[in-house]
Amino acid sequence: MLINDTRDGRSALLVYSALDRLHTCVGRDQPWIVVPITFLPAIEEVAHFDLVLLDVVVPDKASAS
Repeated sequence: MLINDTRDGRSALLVYSALDRLHTCVGRDQPWIVVPITFLPAIEEVAHFDLVLLDVVVPDKASAS
């Protein structure tokens, strides 16, 4: 999971609607899984986030290595 801090201090879970969008927005070297949206509450219980952002471009320095 990719959780980034926003400029205002909130934590955002970054989600991508398709594999090609993940590759375009974050890069091809990112690990990925398919998760039904109904799993978001369970994910939030173990990895707190304040908001969900869809198909966001992440600068190279902020993406996972």
